[in-house]
Amino acid sequence: MMELNGLDLNLEKIKRVVYNFENVSISEESLNDVKKSRATVEEYLDDHQIIYGINTGFGKFSDVEIEAEDLDELQYNLILSHACGVGEPFSESVSRAMILLRANALLKGFSGVRPVIVERLIDLLNHRIHPVIPQQGSLGASGDLAPLAHLALVLLGEGEVFYKGEKMPSAEALNQAKIEPIQLKAKEGLALINGTQAMTAVGVLAYIEAEQVLTYSEKIAAMTMEGLQGIICAFDDLIHNARGHIEQREVAERIRGYLQDSKLVTKQGEKRVQDAYSLRCIPQVLGASWQTLKYVKEKLETEINAATDNPLIFSDEGKVLSGGNFHGQPIAIAMDLLKIGMAEVANMSERRIERLVNPQLNDLPPFLSPEPGLQSGAMIMQYTAASLVSENKTLAHPASVDSIPSSANQEDHVSMGTIGARHASQIIENVRRVISIELICAMQAAELRGTDLMADATSKLYHEVRSVCPSIKKDRAFSKDIENVQEWIKV
Repeated sequence: MMELNGLDLNLEKIKRVVYNFENVSISEESLNDVKKSRATVEEYLDDHQIIYGINTGFGKFSDVEIEAEDLDELQYNLILSHACGVGEPFSESVSRAMILLRANALLKGFSGVRPVIVERLIDLLNHRIHPVIPQQGSLGASGDLAPLAHLALVLLGEGEVFYKGEKMPSAEALNQAKIEPIQLKAKEGLALINGTQAMTAVGVLAYIEAEQVLTYSEKIAAMTMEGLQGIICAFDDLIHNARGHIEQREVAERIRGYLQDSKLVTKQGEKRVQDAYSLRCIPQVLGASWQTLKYVKEKLETEINAATDNPLIFSDEGKVLSGGNFHGQPIAIAMDLLKIGMAEVANMSERRIERLVNPQLNDLPPFLSPEPGLQSGAMIMQYTAASLVSENKTLAHPASVDSIPSSANQEDHVSMGTIGARHASQIIENVRRVISIELICAMQAAELRGTDLMADATSKLYHEVRSVCPSIKKDRAFSKDIENVQEWIKV
């Protein structure tokens, strides 16, 4: 059981809840902060003070005062009108992460909701009721309004959910789980949808996959070094220490570790003086990608413990302040950097695939074919990798540099962070398939060189992956092999 308190959620805890379905409880201290925040909202209402989103309209309607008897309807209408997302739904993992992140943000005690709102979100998690949330429709400022509105619908018994392997009306799932729908009170609808939890949830899960992919990309590159009899001297610590980038040194050190007992790698001058960049510059390129991931992780772990709605309730100071913490720019830029950093992993991997299959660049059988000419071998796998790399180049265009004004120009600069996060996730899927193709080709090349000459680390990887991808003895439909390997790599 993981206790949620709004303060110390991290990526490892998110993995436990999202992937391992660990149950969640609420910190009593944090719940007291929630109660205190709600009491402040009630005091302002009793004093008939005008506060944005509590007794006014939203966006351009912020100057429209709402009568006391209409405040509940105001929040209900907000959720219904903003639930206009389109396209395929997010995965259940993303939906689950969104619930967790939204509950964590509300537990900070700055949102003015009743405890029952947080408790219902936790009920959804613990009963594995996951809202159906369309992927498209968020501008990433004023928060992820449309995606979070679809999440909030479920608390009201509206919308749809995934439950027990089925897609069904929310009311039906709540009834089966014996969970009562709630009626929103002043401020609560706005508190549920003003936030960055869609882009951050997608970003967190994309980051977790990216870390896994980048880790395996190094191991696979090491095996390719053996298949191409690459020059290990390029990984000498003297070279990387001379430049000073820590991540570059660490990649080089790990590659040396993977290949320390290999009889397939060479030294400079034995077969050639130096290798092509896709081999020689592995530490420099992958090290830069690790630098990117370090930045992204820092921003994500800040955001998952952030108060991102508006207005914010500061009970101790007796203030209710309107601001812009819902603006997704910190995550939008982080996601664009993640896209670029991971796209480069595939760019370099595809070039190593080319070196493994191109007979003009190695002394292996053309396209690693068992019968060159009669059988095409890995020829078209390189095509697939090239296609994925090209697709990544378009997806890597930064989303955060775009902005389209909304709400009659009241919201005149937006982040497009959710688009960036979605594209980052797509890129990482493509990268995982590209490095899977490299692994298939590297295994075949190493096999042709002699698996008994491989390093212990790469030999272990070789034998593990052979359980899902047999040796190429004759042509077959390699699509299944690529999918099996990428599933094996996946978190």
